[in-house]
Amino acid sequence: MGIVDEDVVRVREASDIVAIVSQHTQLKKVGRRQVGLCPFHNEKTPSFSVNSEEGLYYCFGCGAKGDVITFVRDVEHLDFVGAVEWLAAKAGVTLRYTDRSESENRKRRLHLQGAVEKAVDWYHELLLSDDDAGTARGYLRQRGFDKEMVERYRLGWAPRGWDALSRRLRLSDADLTDSGLGFVNTRGRQQDFFRGRVLFPIFDDQGRPIAFGGRLLPGDEDGPKYQNSKENVLYQKSRTLYGLNWAKADVVASGEVIVCEGYTDVIGFNVCGIERAVATCGTSLTEDHFRTLRRYAPRVVLAYDADEAGSAASERVYEWEQAYGIDVAVADLPDGVDPDELARADPAALVQSVADARPLLAFRIERLFRRADVSTAEGRARAASAALDLVREHPSELVRDQYVMEIADACRVDPEHLRAQLAAPARVRGRQAGPADLRPPGHDAEVEAIRLAVLRPQEVAPLLDERLFIGAITRPAYRALASAETLHEAISAADPDVGELLTRVAVEESTAEPLDVVARLVGEAVNRALHGLESEARRAEDPLEYASIVAWLKLRLEELREPETVGKAAEQLLAWLTERSEDGND
Repeated sequence: MGIVDEDVVRVREASDIVAIVSQHTQLKKVGRRQVGLCPFHNEKTPSFSVNSEEGLYYCFGCGAKGDVITFVRDVEHLDFVGAVEWLAAKAGVTLRYTDRSESENRKRRLHLQGAVEKAVDWYHELLLSDDDAGTARGYLRQRGFDKEMVERYRLGWAPRGWDALSRRLRLSDADLTDSGLGFVNTRGRQQDFFRGRVLFPIFDDQGRPIAFGGRLLPGDEDGPKYQNSKENVLYQKSRTLYGLNWAKADVVASGEVIVCEGYTDVIGFNVCGIERAVATCGTSLTEDHFRTLRRYAPRVVLAYDADEAGSAASERVYEWEQAYGIDVAVADLPDGVDPDELARADPAALVQSVADARPLLAFRIERLFRRADVSTAEGRARAASAALDLVREHPSELVRDQYVMEIADACRVDPEHLRAQLAAPARVRGRQAGPADLRPPGHDAEVEAIRLAVLRPQEVAPLLDERLFIGAITRPAYRALASAETLHEAISAADPDVGELLTRVAVEESTAEPLDVVARLVGEAVNRALHGLESEARRAEDPLEYASIVAWLKLRLEELREPETVGKAAEQLLAWLTERSEDGND
């Protein structure tokens, strides 16, 4: 794709280089030139010079040079075409492309973006002032969102009516569908995609609205808890990072980007003064995300739940580290706590978790050692062998050898023995890239629950809840099933790893008893919550209040093991988990 040369010239001539550069550094007129501190490197004495007559700049400190197009390309981290388009939008220049179809596609995208922008504005105004949005405003206040935050992130409210937005915008059927704002139902009538939800607008890296993420209010069961716009010409989940439009300046300045799981996690980091956080949009990190991130920073910190971070698709991450020159680390978050929750409970701990971030492989090995029994020779041998399996996945021989020495020290074994074992063929572990390999130990019940949800959906689906899944593959698999009308739709919309799991379990058999599987998941979820409760009790002024809750939970956990009481106990515990989540502890 290219832009007609004449239009490139028109954009260059229509753009005021002094005005553009002044958005990034303060300029002072010295003779015929404008001089200031270089925006591309740190300096105390101004060495950056702009010639407004010729439309050129040069830094005598670092050698950065070019015209207004190269300046925008480098400072906004765009390619040449993107920089010209950015300037054309500012200057009101209509571009022509060497490829006629691309020219038409761009006009179409701009038209659809305009529709999404109108929807963002309308939903936002409803949240601020509409009577129907009172409950939504109360929920956001409870979660710590004040009016300033609501306005900064352009949060909105989608009314419960079937076609409120459709009637407001009066779009054609094609525009409504192609923008992701709605669809035409089986009766041939326009219908809104989002209804009765708090909305988080999703912007591209240039701050243009392209999609929404929606959340049901607590107590509302009309559909899945979370819902994202469907993919379209504006919005591809595998390429989009929520919050990058706000984060990129701090990302570039710090040389680091923090990747979270949810929109509120990004906002939580911002509230704590860390403005370099972004989030994937209901998907795991993809190679396209890495391609985007490498334009901004050489280091990525994963701020996921510890179980999900530890079960990341590590082999692919290691490959992307090498391919794109990016180092991947993991923030040291407490077990079962997400960044949004930690930002509200202990902001200093969230900041420290990023400061203490460890390389992905180091994090996985340390996590393995914390769970292992290293008090005996046999336990240390098993831990060393398991750690070697993790090390074996890394493609760099030098990196592998560094970790061999660390494992040898930790397990009190001869590093030469470990090197010999590492050089030997890997133990038979099944296929290297399938979902089973990406599943961390202890998540077998989650896979079984997904299998049952696929094979016996009417019987099993009412018993399940998203809170019961923490696996890097199983949790998005549950989300895909919960938000889709058919299995084929769930597989089509899911990431490849998730789609593979759903496809595989669909052709397998299961003799498991659904209630037994659900009881195991509920028990695991409650035990995770118990760790958090015990931590809260140690900090509380009145620990007796927590003691009664803990005692009640442990009694219900005992009842989960008895056939006569398992059903009632599972129902009570799931209700407690739901209530705790709605109180802001999910």
